[in-house]
Amino acid sequence: MAHLERPGALAVHQPQPITVHSPAAPLVPVQPGPPPAVQSIVLPDGRVVTGYALTPAPTPLPAPVDTRPAVSRTAVNIALGGIGFGAVCGGLVLLTSFIAALAAFIHQLIILAAVIFGGWIAVQVFGSSHSGGGGTTVNIRKAVIKRSHFHG
Repeated sequence: MAHLERPGALAVHQPQPITVHSPAAPLVPVQPGPPPAVQSIVLPDGRVVTGYALTPAPTPLPAPVDTRPAVSRTAVNIALGGIGFGAVCGGLVLLTSFIAALAAFIHQLIILAAVIFGGWIAVQVFGSSHSGGGGTTVNIRKAVIKRSHFHG
């Protein structure tokens, strides 16, 4: 078991200042610069504004951008090929969908034509016998066949 100190015994450490004296560069007190100049500006409405002239602080230049390494032509061609392939695949999916929809539409037109034509035929066959006009009427009588002779 680890050694535990008594709660009443407290070790206090006082911070010690670190002094660095370099014999090459002795510490020399520096006086502040002259007070800034006071400037007055007359506004167009006649008021006078007085204040210290502020010189803008020089903005540090941004760090130079490192030159990018040259991209090989093969890598560019592979990337463009992938983009082109993706575009073509999407177009082919749309094209096959369009062809399937067109085939279904033509199939429906054929069925519609067959239904209309079949209805027209049905009207010609079944509808004209009672109307009396516009068709061929055949009267069938009782025919008597005697000894292979037709007597009508």
